[in-house]
Amino acid sequence: MKPVKVGVLGLGTVGGGTVNVLKRNAVEIARRAGREIVITRASAKDLTKARICDTQGIALTTDPFEIINDPDIDIIVELIGGCGAVKDMVLQAIANGKHVVTANKSLLALHGNEIFAKASEKGVMVAFEAAVAGGIPVIKAIREGLSANHIEWLAGIINGTGNFILTEMRDKGRDFNDVLAEAQALGYAEADPTFDVEGIDAGHKLTILASIAFGMPLQFDKVYTEGITQITRADVEYAEQLGYRIKHLGIARKTPEGIELRVHPTLIPDRRLIANVDGVMNAVVVKGDAAGPTLYYGAGAGSEPTASSVVADVVDVVRALTSDPENRVPHLAFQADALVDIPVLSADDFRTAYYLRLSAEDKPGVLADVTRILADHHISIEALIQKQPLAGETVVPIILLTQITREQEMNAAIAKIEALQTVTGKVNRIRLETLG
Repeated sequence: MKPVKVGVLGLGTVGGGTVNVLKRNAVEIARRAGREIVITRASAKDLTKARICDTQGIALTTDPFEIINDPDIDIIVELIGGCGAVKDMVLQAIANGKHVVTANKSLLALHGNEIFAKASEKGVMVAFEAAVAGGIPVIKAIREGLSANHIEWLAGIINGTGNFILTEMRDKGRDFNDVLAEAQALGYAEADPTFDVEGIDAGHKLTILASIAFGMPLQFDKVYTEGITQITRADVEYAEQLGYRIKHLGIARKTPEGIELRVHPTLIPDRRLIANVDGVMNAVVVKGDAAGPTLYYGAGAGSEPTASSVVADVVDVVRALTSDPENRVPHLAFQADALVDIPVLSADDFRTAYYLRLSAEDKPGVLADVTRILADHHISIEALIQKQPLAGETVVPIILLTQITREQEMNAAIAKIEALQTVTGKVNRIRLETLG
């Protein structure tokens, strides 16, 4: 059979890695795919820029649409990122009857429903393993490996930048801003780190994971996101003393009332495997009713780890080129007409345990006032630390762990605690999950 011709849009870190992997492992890949796979065209903004890949034998252009509209190209690999013009490129490729492989989580989280519908109409595939957790094949694991399971929940460290920052804060006692500056210097964080540290990037990825786990449309607008900018060294240290570690988790849980979709800093027991995932590494735990909890760990970003997932998608597309579109693995795991618009809960309806840190005057009855307020809102205390005041200080930190409660009750209780004259400043609240 003639080789499958691939056009790559974008020759940055991941695009260059994809070219390298496909060229270096060409023979092995052809053995797996059943046909030779060749990159014949690629686009880049600046054709004079030094590359991390060998572009010999690849026709280069600055215009992606030249490749998209080339009738000889079978598969478009979109590695530009972002939305806007990229959405138009992907839709045009689909309209031209070309299969698409992408690592673009924001594009899919925001426009995936439309893109997958158009792809189904044209009978082409859109593959996106690299859009979540880089080199970890978690999409395939949930969509195919766990297809016999009712997925109950999943939780993941799906942003390496945030995990690097929290790891450094814990291991070296550093402040958030100090570590963030280093992450930017090392290239882990962008000059504007908002997407990473505020949970937006993780929210895009969680949207995709939840859709394939629960068989629901992509709904990024309903994901609750909270960043790690307010996490202090003190919080990290107190969590350690209590036997927990703080991780920036994306959590999707199915409840009788609906789906929880949330990204936020989370205390998890230090004995959990995912609590020991450090640095820029990613990990996802998926709880199925039959398989139980399964853990997927690896590099969440980087040139060749992400390229590994991109090329695996290309291989899958090539294997399916001759198959009937109706018999392919569905884009979102469930057949398109079987997706269910399950309600997504508001943050008020989340149910979880909490870590609370507050500063209070060192006076009799203060702790009793706090515990009474919690009791009035049906919130039970699991553990408590009350520090002795330092010499000359009149304010002491109080740290509480609560049992599971509804977020609306916790919000009301915190408002009353902050209103106490003996409590200074805001109550620092971090959610807690045992992931058992």
